Amino acid sequence: KKLKAMIDKGVDFETFFKKCKLNPNAHLITGTICGYRIEHLESPLIKQARCMDKLVDELAKGRKRKIEFWYSIGSTYTYLSTQRLAQIETENEVVFEWCPFSVRSRMIEMENVPFMAEKKRDKIDYMWRDVQRRANFYGFNAKVPAPYPLKEFDLANKVAILGKDQGWIKEYTILTYKKWFLEHLEPGLEPNLSSTLKEIGLDSDSLIKQAQTDEIEQKYLKNTEMAKNKGIFGSPTFIVENEVFWGDDRCEDAIKWLSK
Repeated sequence: KKLKAMIDKGVDFETFFKKCKLNPNAHLITGTICGYRIEHLESPLIKQARCMDKLVDELAKGRKRKIEFWYSIGSTYTYLSTQRLAQIETENEVVFEWCPFSVRSRMIEMENVPFMAEKKRDKIDYMWRDVQRRANFYGFNAKVPAPYPLKEFDLANKVAILGKDQGWIKEYTILTYKKWFLEHLEPGLEPNLSSTLKEIGLDSDSLIKQAQTDEIEQKYLKNTEMAKNKGIFGSPTFIVENEVFWGDDRCEDAIKWLSK
């Protein structure tokens, strides 16, 4: 009724947006609409109008509900999520946005000491058995222990950052984890990194060079800062609006929350 009343009064866009209560995440809308890339628009009013255009366009297409999937290649439990998200998307009509970041940086900030010290052997053994057990529950295998911690943690994740920009992040991450947990080929190390990129049809030499540029470094740092601001402290983490769901076993909880 309020919308119809404003239409009947012939209010302009500026008045319309001043009277509207916008979603606090509206500034996160990106993409192209009517030939314009939303994140590049400088005028706040035009940007708001194009965001509205984009939402209407996506609704007309029947866009699936989105869940943010924040992860670091190097996290053991993230293996479980990477191998099953495609099936979860199909079964629940949702889509996951893959967001790589540095969980190591977050752990250092929180003074969280990794538990791979020998004095924590019971916890280490439990982790490997738990990952294997849960993988079997889901219908796939995990040959443990896998090489850990990763020697080239940052490079493996910077390649994922580049993959998100170019549209092959899922294929890269899924295969990287498969090779890590089934063949014990460590992510980020050569020749495994090059062969992984080649297996998904990419130019490995060019992409590895791109992944080590300052541009990708800054995007990696920005993603990690975004993760911190969202309250993320571990991998994997699922975000539905402002709700944080940490751990592979909280994925279904995130879907339930999305369906509230």
